[in-house]
Amino acid sequence: MGVETRIDKYLWAIRAFKTRSEATDACNGGKVKLNGQSVKPSKAVHPGDEIIVRKAAVQFTWRVIDTLEKRVGAQLVPQYAENLTPQSELDKMRAPVETFFLKRDRGAGRPTKKERRTMDALFDYLDSED
Repeated sequence: MGVETRIDKYLWAIRAFKTRSEATDACNGGKVKLNGQSVKPSKAVHPGDEIIVRKAAVQFTWRVIDTLEKRVGAQLVPQYAENLTPQSELDKMRAPVETFFLKRDRGAGRPTKKERRTMDALFDYLDSED
């Protein structure tokens, strides 16, 4: 196509974000870089540009092959963007999230000082095992 496209619209079109407003918020929040520079949502992308997007703990990288105006199906995305994200970054998405739940009876109120110290000791013990 070769049309000039805003980066927020491009990221939405290649399915990096579910909505265009999410892409705009990511640009405004400094989570999107174009050729190493943080950009505003209105910055134009061109073929050959490299886009880095930080989503949670993962840093995705794409190279622009061609620009587009409308959102495309997932099968067509490789025609417009080359995914350069290293496997080590993709593995972070599959990493299990360690959570520990402490059960308290409903309506028991806030923990007493003694209960709080017991919980703190337990959490300190769990942290020291890592």
